[in-house]
Amino acid sequence: MYLESVRPVVTDQRYLEDATVRTFEATVERALDDRIVLDGTHFYPTGGGQPNDTGRIVADGDSWRVVDVEKKDVIYHRLEPSDGTDSATPTEGTAVTGQLDWDRRYAHMRYHTAQHLLSALLLEAFDAPTTGNQLYHDHAHLDCAYDRFDEADLTSIERRLNELVDEGRPVRWYTMDRERAEETLDTDRTRIDLLPDSIQELRIVEVGGERARAGGGAIDAPPGDSDRVPPYDRTACAGTHVENTAEIGEIVVDGRETKGSNEERIRFVLADHDGGNAGE
Repeated sequence: MYLESVRPVVTDQRYLEDATVRTFEATVERALDDRIVLDGTHFYPTGGGQPNDTGRIVADGDSWRVVDVEKKDVIYHRLEPSDGTDSATPTEGTAVTGQLDWDRRYAHMRYHTAQHLLSALLLEAFDAPTTGNQLYHDHAHLDCAYDRFDEADLTSIERRLNELVDEGRPVRWYTMDRERAEETLDTDRTRIDLLPDSIQELRIVEVGGERARAGGGAIDAPPGDSDRVPPYDRTACAGTHVENTAEIGEIVVDGRETKGSNEERIRFVLADHDGGNAGE
């Protein structure tokens, strides 16, 4: 009887629709020790090689730092109270304002879209599928199935990546039924076969799937064929992205290393970041 009275909590993942929102309103659905669950959030939870967002939750003159965001059964926001705030979390039912650390989020968006370009390029030019990746706010790396890259390879990869950036290709995303996606999309890059069977609605991210005059961002359905060029990249992804490759800026491939038998890691930074290996 008690279990029947508990209202299920489902967090609306608003970051999937619009990655440009910096401030939003929400309601606390659940408060647990130092964590809260909101009815909707623009804070991205760690996943897919992309770190969680950070920022603030503000309510009634009190403020809490959002220090971690994790998706399990629901999305949990772990908080630390700011100076002058006595409670560990706002109480259930409280209307709050969420404020993202935008510089960190935008860096993740730029690096994530750059990673998609790199994954598509490696598959196209070297038949090297991506096996893993990790993004940070100031550098990133990608692992792929390949024997060994040399300096000439890295130079050509960097040159082509920056050509794709300079072309200003739009980045768009939409949802698609899994059965239709499996019937119509190339699984070599979309990697649908790696997703759990329980996921039946896919979020597809395309780079360059529309003519240059078209804008980026969320669209209601897959683009039709009447005003379309083949996408440079198209894959299932629940991360946040910029809306045009021009937002990425210059990409610098700053090294490689062997990670095992037939596996290489490529490291890259964006030119306006310090780079290096901090945070690994």
